[in-house]
Amino acid sequence: MSAQIETYEKEYRIRMNRWYDELKWLYMELYGERYEDFHDLCADLYANFQARDVRLKESDLRRSADPQWYRGNDMLGMMLYVNAFAKTLDGVREKIPYFLSCGVNYIHLMPFLDSPAKKNDGGYAVSDFRKVKSEFGTMEDLKSLTEECRKQGISVCMDFVMNHTSEEHEWARRAKAGEIEYQNRYFFYDNYDIPAQFEQTVPQVFPTTAPGNFTRNPDTGKVVMTTFYPYQWDLNYRNPTVLREMMGNLLFLVNQGIDIIRLDAVPYIWKEPGTKCRNLPQVHNIVRMVRIICEIVCPGVLLLGEVVMEPDKVAPYFGTVEKPECHMLYNVTTMASLWHTVATKDVRLLRRQLDLMHALPKEYIFQNYLRCHDDLGWGLDYDFLRDFGMAEVPHKKFLNDFFTGKFYGSFARGELYNDSAELGDARLCGTTASLCGVERAAFEDPEKAIRYDLTLHAFMLAQSGIPVIYSGDEIGQTNDYSYHFDPKKQDDSRYLHRGDFRWDLEERRHTEGSIQQRIFDGLRKLEQIRSTHDVFRAIADVRTVDTGDDTVLGVLRSSGTDKLVTLYNFSGDDRIAWICEEDGMYIDLISGIRMEAKDVRLPAFGCRWLLRE
Repeated sequence: MSAQIETYEKEYRIRMNRWYDELKWLYMELYGERYEDFHDLCADLYANFQARDVRLKESDLRRSADPQWYRGNDMLGMMLYVNAFAKTLDGVREKIPYFLSCGVNYIHLMPFLDSPAKKNDGGYAVSDFRKVKSEFGTMEDLKSLTEECRKQGISVCMDFVMNHTSEEHEWARRAKAGEIEYQNRYFFYDNYDIPAQFEQTVPQVFPTTAPGNFTRNPDTGKVVMTTFYPYQWDLNYRNPTVLREMMGNLLFLVNQGIDIIRLDAVPYIWKEPGTKCRNLPQVHNIVRMVRIICEIVCPGVLLLGEVVMEPDKVAPYFGTVEKPECHMLYNVTTMASLWHTVATKDVRLLRRQLDLMHALPKEYIFQNYLRCHDDLGWGLDYDFLRDFGMAEVPHKKFLNDFFTGKFYGSFARGELYNDSAELGDARLCGTTASLCGVERAAFEDPEKAIRYDLTLHAFMLAQSGIPVIYSGDEIGQTNDYSYHFDPKKQDDSRYLHRGDFRWDLEERRHTEGSIQQRIFDGLRKLEQIRSTHDVFRAIADVRTVDTGDDTVLGVLRSSGTDKLVTLYNFSGDDRIAWICEEDGMYIDLISGIRMEAKDVRLPAFGCRWLLRE
């Protein structure tokens, strides 16, 4: 054992020596020549490395030896809320066999750290970064879950809220008590003079439910920065103590066995008057420092960046090949463009978005999804859409009318979030099944709706990167309207798609012909196809294909001698993809039908994955 420990210590020293100069340079650029503070940070890193379990250190070495371990075509994720899925962390551990039956080897646990019972925004108002919310269990339960997941080959992801704490966090309580040291960990001002300067340039995140970016604190009479909600106080990363303490929290959490850290709202973490306080250069310095810190202490841990921004602001969070930042990023724009395509039946915007994605370096790994825990915003390329007569405000209204079922002929069932008549804008809530017609069709003929649900999943699975299913989508779970009758939830329409997992419906996946069985088995088939063909790997060359029909999307993937033509019909009618791939016969991996890749017939809302023989 002593030889093994020496090996770990030696590898740590190698990593520290490799990254020390850059880490020091980045630190001094942010904070000036505060050598003692920097040495304290380095001492913290070593202490957290020493506290790291031997099995985690072994995993670090194994993954470091295979840095491509997460870039293949065998990763499949599932995103879930602990309480909605299984009540507790122990409950989630007991459901590991279900994950395995789904083919899932990566679970993303939505916020489970201690947060106030009422003001918590789904758990994003953290009051203690080192304590599990009591009704979910304990840190020991988390460690038991991650250990069992590791034995079963399942990676575990969690959210790390970098931008703010709850107003009930210890730092906030001491700030409210008048301790200047802790007020300096936030943005406290004696009056509105400086906040008024910020407000001139900083956009509002939630103009309807949480207008403005500052809140007067009644305990101190001072004004505190609250970008998201009045009960979420923005952290001041100009203060090096904040960075050091938050890195300590992050390393404590990964030492519980967490494999992937989702950096929540990372573009917001540095504030400068006279700017939008988004995507500032200092943000990238900090993210790069977080990456280096993880490379030193826990190189087997991945960073997943949540960057809900316009496309040109997203890719920079990968950093560069020489100086990487996040390992993975959320593929937000493709999700929004996909649902735009569902409503318009026009693939031109989606095709443009995919062309932009395919032009990025293959080293960039995106996390792909149809729906997630959050609302769906319409951050689309309106400069492009304007050429087709789609102006921003009326087009957003059309999209929201379509997905709330107000538009004639719509099959969708959703609800709006943060509906702002003043801005002509709103966000959308709803599960995949409800938005693509399964809820409505369940009372009629569900054939087309089930096919559409699977087609949308096939599109997600055929993208390069890591596909993640939102818990419940695998059984076609529809909207949960019960939140309307819960006083704690009724003001937040996002609970429409955050309902409890329907284990009664899950049992019906074993009933032949049921909606649950057809979606579950259809999805498993797609997942198994993806995992057994190298052409789905991120190293494949990818480009869109002209199908001669603006309702049909074509995407070609090629790797070595493998060639795959994927086709998706967004029309409610049968269509023909007018393509002409001249080189031999193809087999549709989904149906098993052999055909030429010429003038391919597609059923309404259907798809094909054509692999050249």
